[in-house]
Amino acid sequence: MTPQHAYATVNLPLEQHRSALRAHCYRMLGSYSDAEDLVQETMIRAWSAQGSYDPSTGEVGLRRWLYRIATNACLDFLKSASRRVSSASSSFSEISWIQPMPDRLLDDETASKETIALGFLALIQMLPAQQRAVYLCREVLGWTAAETAETLEISVAAANSALQRARETVDRNAGTHPMPSEPSESERAVLAAFIDAHQRGDAAAAFALMREDIRVTMPPLPAVYVGRDSIRPLLVQAFEAGMGEWRLVPTMANRMPAAVSYLRAPGDTAFRLFKIDVLRVVDGTVAEITTFDGRGMTTAFDIPEVLP
Repeated sequence: MTPQHAYATVNLPLEQHRSALRAHCYRMLGSYSDAEDLVQETMIRAWSAQGSYDPSTGEVGLRRWLYRIATNACLDFLKSASRRVSSASSSFSEISWIQPMPDRLLDDETASKETIALGFLALIQMLPAQQRAVYLCREVLGWTAAETAETLEISVAAANSALQRARETVDRNAGTHPMPSEPSESERAVLAAFIDAHQRGDAAAAFALMREDIRVTMPPLPAVYVGRDSIRPLLVQAFEAGMGEWRLVPTMANRMPAAVSYLRAPGDTAFRLFKIDVLRVVDGTVAEITTFDGRGMTTAFDIPEVLP
């Protein structure tokens, strides 16, 4: 059998797991673009190592085999990237590589809201790479200690110890990045009002949507704004006549409501991609906005650079 024919025999079942592997790599790395690269690396490694896969293990065995390859590929990447968050940060300033994940690339089975939210991503980026892998295998994938140890080629005792330390770190810092609530009609209504206020240039309406203790961050920038009074100048500046006109498109990222913002500057004839705001909504108000540069996310979100 030639390599081309060999690939054809495994391509379909591998591709069926791409979404799950993307979510897993994204949790390991915190970056959409890096996750895409590592999923592709996983596919290459799987093709090269297909002789190690036991077809008698069925679909469950195939997925676990792929997760094992993906996990170790991510660990190899993290060794060279030297990424480690040394302490909790409310601004994502120590997680400059973090990127949003569009919901269109997630599936319900493998990417629940609590395991893909930006707050969860920030928390687990604090863990050393091996602890992070153990935590995800045990707490997200639901593997046993023995299965996790086998994947990482460590002892069961070492896997249990790593899990304990990881849980302690996550529990200790859980308040730094609160988890979002479940999706609701209220959440969708807040996003619609957020978009309407921006497109009308109504700073007062946008301000009224904000929770008293709202937090605004803009990774990779270290800035963090906490409280309505601290963001009032930002809103005023965004809606100044000299800034231009906004057009926003609703979307979803990390199982959270989001808005893609386009700006038509004075004298321009088109709306140009500017940013993506991911919202955390609590009790009908905007509790947190995480703002990302939209210009590197066109492929991920399937959005144009320019609107007429």
